[in-house]
Amino acid sequence: MDSLSLGPGGVLPHGRGSFGPGQPAQNHPSLLVTRLLISNPLYIFVSSHFGFPAFTNTIMEFPPMSLWAFWSFLLLTSIHLQCFFGSDAHFSNETDRVALLHLKHLITDDPLRSLSSWNHTLHFCNWQGVTCGGHRHPQRVTALNLTGHNLVGPISPFIGNLTFLSIIDLSANNFHDTVPEEIGRLFRLRYLYLANNTFSGEIPANLINCSDLQVLRLFGNRLAGRIPTELGSLTKLTRLSLGHNNLTGSIPPSLGNLSSLTFLYLPINNLEGRIPGELSRLVSLEVLAIAINKLSGTIPPSLYNLSSIKILDVGSNRLHGNLPPNLGLTLPNLQTLRVGSNQFTGPIPVSLSNASGLVIISLCNNSFSGSVPPNFGSLKGLSELRLWGNELGIGKASDLSFLISLTNCSSLRVLQLSRNNLSGALPDSMANLSTQLTWITLGQNRIFGSIPSGIQNLIRLTVLEMRNNFLTGTIPIGVGKLNKVEKLGLSRNELSGHIPSSLGNISRLYRLSLDGNKLTGRVPSSIGNCTYMQSVYLHDNNLSGSLPKQLFSFPSLIVLQLTKNSFTGNLPLEVGYLKTLSFLYVSNNNLSGEIPISLGNCLSLEYLWLDGNFFQGPIPSTFTTLRGLQSLDLSRNNLSGKIPRYLENLSALQHLNLSFNNFEGELPKQGVFRNASEVSVLRNSKLCGGIPQLQLPPCSGQSSKKQGMSRASKVKFSIIGVVLCLLSLSCFITILYRVRKSRKKPSALPSAEDPFVNVSYAELFKATDGFSSANLVGTGSFGAVYKGFLDRVGTMVAMKVFNLQRQGALRSFMAECEALRNIRHRNLVKILTCCSSIDFKGNDFKALVYEYTANGSLEKWLHGDGHDQLKRNLKFTQRLNIAIDVASALDYLHNHCQTSLVHRDLKPSNILLDDDMTARVGDFGLARFLSEVAYTSSVGMKGSIGYIPPD
Repeated sequence: MDSLSLGPGGVLPHGRGSFGPGQPAQNHPSLLVTRLLISNPLYIFVSSHFGFPAFTNTIMEFPPMSLWAFWSFLLLTSIHLQCFFGSDAHFSNETDRVALLHLKHLITDDPLRSLSSWNHTLHFCNWQGVTCGGHRHPQRVTALNLTGHNLVGPISPFIGNLTFLSIIDLSANNFHDTVPEEIGRLFRLRYLYLANNTFSGEIPANLINCSDLQVLRLFGNRLAGRIPTELGSLTKLTRLSLGHNNLTGSIPPSLGNLSSLTFLYLPINNLEGRIPGELSRLVSLEVLAIAINKLSGTIPPSLYNLSSIKILDVGSNRLHGNLPPNLGLTLPNLQTLRVGSNQFTGPIPVSLSNASGLVIISLCNNSFSGSVPPNFGSLKGLSELRLWGNELGIGKASDLSFLISLTNCSSLRVLQLSRNNLSGALPDSMANLSTQLTWITLGQNRIFGSIPSGIQNLIRLTVLEMRNNFLTGTIPIGVGKLNKVEKLGLSRNELSGHIPSSLGNISRLYRLSLDGNKLTGRVPSSIGNCTYMQSVYLHDNNLSGSLPKQLFSFPSLIVLQLTKNSFTGNLPLEVGYLKTLSFLYVSNNNLSGEIPISLGNCLSLEYLWLDGNFFQGPIPSTFTTLRGLQSLDLSRNNLSGKIPRYLENLSALQHLNLSFNNFEGELPKQGVFRNASEVSVLRNSKLCGGIPQLQLPPCSGQSSKKQGMSRASKVKFSIIGVVLCLLSLSCFITILYRVRKSRKKPSALPSAEDPFVNVSYAELFKATDGFSSANLVGTGSFGAVYKGFLDRVGTMVAMKVFNLQRQGALRSFMAECEALRNIRHRNLVKILTCCSSIDFKGNDFKALVYEYTANGSLEKWLHGDGHDQLKRNLKFTQRLNIAIDVASALDYLHNHCQTSLVHRDLKPSNILLDDDMTARVGDFGLARFLSEVAYTSSVGMKGSIGYIPPD
């Protein structure tokens, strides 16, 4: 659609109103007249009553000199009309109405139909999101509030004609392009909210003309460039929020002139340089948030004198220096202190306890040293204490004495002390810590003694982590009462005894780390109750007995690490149930029997280490399905038989260790076997062949065959060569004949596995009852999908019929054919055939035929379709399995295709569910092979509404 002919800024439609070579439209003198006319009564009256797009586009067809004469006439006429009408309210009000219609005109998508009321049936003051008011001008627009309506498009420059606006709130939408400079003409504007959109470009410097501006919120966009120094002239500004953008440069010292500023929010940008000392002039400042930038130097000492500050957040920069000892005295109103991930040194100020309102203290990932102040317990409202990643502690048993005082902090939720030098035993008073605690991390310190049994009182814990210490004793049985724990980390200590069966009560547990201790006994079967388990680390212990089948019952397990124990018996066949398993380590145990063939069902396996056991028999043939396998270690077992050649075809396989077994026969030479540094076959005395670097003996008869090559074999191969040449010539002639024949008539594009390649339009017409609406499954950007019973297949199929009248439909059809003929995966929609023909009217017809997925799209299950309530019936486990299926499909497309394929339009409506709710990714109309994407200039974002990029 052409843009508006002429608006503020002189926007011309593409291809119209050209003023000749070397003279772009935006520089032509007539635009000076245009800017005067854009809000004059005559232009507004004519354009609104005759349709402003049609009116302006019509006049732009005039030749350049005629256009100049027309604008001159219009200017003179408007001057007379303004003198005649004076300040007639009709034309003033009409200015606002036309400006609002221009705003609507540029909206490309309104999914909630928020602007449906913006029409001629209602007065514009009654339109949704529009507020009129004022004593002298009651029908002028004073506020525009369309926050959170998912509107898409740019903001029209005509917004500058709403001269009575005092409030603009367009936040939480999908507005893009630049922030219009015409907003700078709104001298009555007090509040400008454009946060959480996708605006790009720079911040308009002419916003300084909005001298009454009090709040400027532009965070959560893609704005670039520097922060305009001119913003320092907005003396009435109280809140400036520019965070979550791509701003560069330094923080302008001119911001120190904003004497009314209480809120300065600039985090998550690319700001550099020092923190300007001029900010200390902001005597009313309550929030200073400049985290996650590239700021350097020290915090100006004068900033610590701003007694009004409640939130000081300078984390994740490159700042250094010490925190002043009197920090809690000079900032008595401080509620949040965040200086994490910098280079601060020195002690933690004891005076912080004087800031009695402190709720959050985050000093993590610095180089603070000394003792943790013992008086933090006086901070009654303390909620988060994050001190991890420092050098705290003096190596004495008293290092943890401050924990006793923390029992007074009844609101404490997060306590992070890991990666320090804290010593001493955990006090029994830990049982009296706040029951609101959700996080305790004490790992990588020098803590000794036992785990207090009273820790079971902390019933809201979700993370309990004490790894890499010197803890002794047993794991308290009462830990099973912590049924909200999701991560339990006790690894690398000196814990002994059995794994308590009460762990099975922690049903939400998804990461269990008990490795590197002295645990004994069996793995309790109750662990199977932890159905959300993703990672189990039990290696480097003294565990024994057989592996319980329940250990292999987790539907989402990714890592199972059991090495260096004394497990006996077989590796259970149930291991094949672990569809998501990527890492399986059972090295250095006493396992025996054959390697279970069910391992071939673990299609996500990347690392499989079975070395150092007593496995026997051959390598299972089912391993051929492990296409993602990167490392396979079967060394130090009693395996026998030949090394299967299919290992050559596992393209992801990079490391293979088969040493110290009883393999025999010829060693393959392709695939991973070509790299001697990544293959080990030591102490397999019956192996032969392979690449020379492996120094295996030649296979029997191998040398004689080589000698024979110079005699009778030469004649034999000569005859074979002549025959092959003749066959090649015959094939070439046949192919040439078929190519020429195919040019004379339209051809179908069949699937490589298609047993019924020629499906006609008549068959598809019959199968869908003439493409009736009763068989319509859904519609998309380039066509519609129908279901039907195809006689030749004898089953229901889905047919995607392309609307070739839509621009890009043919390209989408060809792209989808190209993609689907090169890919096969159980989580991709399977194509059966395609049809490229003509319909009964002689028009081109193109369609794709897929397997029918009875359960429809994920979109309908999540959100319904207005007729049913399917979204109520989707259980958590089903959602999880669907997510895993989609991830498997993407992993295949990105990593395991011959050429990596990028889908570029992944969204719920393109994910289909078959009879057993297995997810299948479909609609490859926008897909591109990686080789294409890398050399294609991307003009804009690809995808459609609902698109989610895979990263």
